[in-house]
Amino acid sequence: MKTGISADHGGFELKEAIRQEFKNIDWVDFGVHSPEPADYPDKAAELCRAILSGQLDRGILICGTGIGISIAANRFRGIRAALCHDVFTAEMCRRHNNANVLALGGRVLDKEMAFRIVRLFFDTPFDGGRHEKRIEKIDTVTQG
Repeated sequence: MKTGISADHGGFELKEAIRQEFKNIDWVDFGVHSPEPADYPDKAAELCRAILSGQLDRGILICGTGIGISIAANRFRGIRAALCHDVFTAEMCRRHNNANVLALGGRVLDKEMAFRIVRLFFDTPFDGGRHEKRIEKIDTVTQG
């Protein structure tokens, strides 16, 4: 599974820690590569476009709280970004929502919890079934 990772300055430290912890993942790193200020909408857009074009299967986005970067990501039709702060939401974002982007808050999560969330994001399958029609409905009911 080819996975992208991207962060603004508020998520830089956690992004680097995740890359080091999960060395077995085939990462495409969209930056940032330093704690210098960067705009989270730009970082979300790069990764989301790569998923939508088929270059990536999933992605992880990180900003200070995870809120801004998840809002930006969810503006892209076909992206289902889930902001997770605990293991229950991490599991459910995959089981029920088939999330293809995980959003995290670099300033609100400790590294161990973030690692547990990331592990669940990779290891939890989509349940399908009754959830499939709801996922399909997302794009139809949000067309305006």
